[in-house]
Amino acid sequence: MQKTKRSGLPVSVDLKHDGHFVDLISSRSLGPRIRMIPIEKIDPNPHHARCELGNIEELQDSIRSKGILEPILVRARGSRFEIIAGERRYQASKNLGLKELPCIDMDVEDAEAMEIALIENLQRKDLDIFEEADGLQALADIHSYNHEQISGKLGKARSTVTEILAIARIPETARDLIREAGGFGRSTLIEIAKLKSEEDMVKLTKDIIDRRLTREDTRDLAKYLKGKTKKIKYYVYNFVPADTDKFRMRLEFKKQTVSKQEIIDILQEIIDNIRKAEGNPDLRN
Repeated sequence: MQKTKRSGLPVSVDLKHDGHFVDLISSRSLGPRIRMIPIEKIDPNPHHARCELGNIEELQDSIRSKGILEPILVRARGSRFEIIAGERRYQASKNLGLKELPCIDMDVEDAEAMEIALIENLQRKDLDIFEEADGLQALADIHSYNHEQISGKLGKARSTVTEILAIARIPETARDLIREAGGFGRSTLIEIAKLKSEEDMVKLTKDIIDRRLTREDTRDLAKYLKGKTKKIKYYVYNFVPADTDKFRMRLEFKKQTVSKQEIIDILQEIIDNIRKAEGNPDLRN
C-alpha cells in the first residue's frame, strides 16, 4: 500500500511548506476526535444541501499544493464514517488520489448532523440563490426554525432571510429559465415569488426574458398578475445589446398584448424610415 503524508497527500506530492496544520493538530492533546481517516472508509452525506458540487478544479489545485486546510466533519456509522460537512473537499481529494483525510469525528444525532451540514454549506460563497433558498427552507422545515432563529444561526439580517425564503417558492421550471438567462437580481426574483400560482411565476419569468423587462416593468406586470391592477398601461419590449454601453431600445405599445410579428413589423418600419431619411446619412439629434 502506498504511504501517505499526514496531510493526506501521497508521498509523490509535495506541500509548499512542511509544517502542515494537521501535523500540528495531531501533536497536541486535543482528544481523539481529530484524526486521519482512510478515504475508502468515508461515505458522502445523503442529506447534502447542494444540488451539485460545481467546479472543484480550483479546490483540487489548492489541495494539491497545500493539502487539506480545513478538516472534514464526519460521524461514525458502524465501521465507516459519514460526511457531515466537507463534501467538496472529500470529492476533490478523492479525484487527486489521496488515501486519507484529516477529519473531525463528531458524536451527533441525525437532526444535529443535518443542521451542521446545512449551515456549513449555507456559509459557502459559491451557492447560487436557489441553493441558498432551499437550504434556508430546509432549516425552517426540518428544525422548525423561524426567520429570527435562522438569522441568528447564519449571521444574516432577518429581512435578508425573509427575502431568500420567499425565493424558495419559485418552481423548478422558472428556475431553469432564469439560470439559462444568466440569473436575475434578487428584487426581480422576489417579485416572481410573490405571485400565488406557479403558472403565473413561469409566465412572468418568460415575459422578463423575452421582453427584457426592467425592474419597474416587472413590478407593473406582477401587480397585474396578482390582480392589484385591472389592466396593464402598455406592452413594453426592451432591447439591450451585449455591449450595453452602445445603446438601449425601448418600445411601448398602447395595448396590453403584442405578437412577435408586430414587434418585427415595427422594427422594419423604423429601418425603412431611417433609410428614407434625406440629407446627411449620419443621423443627429
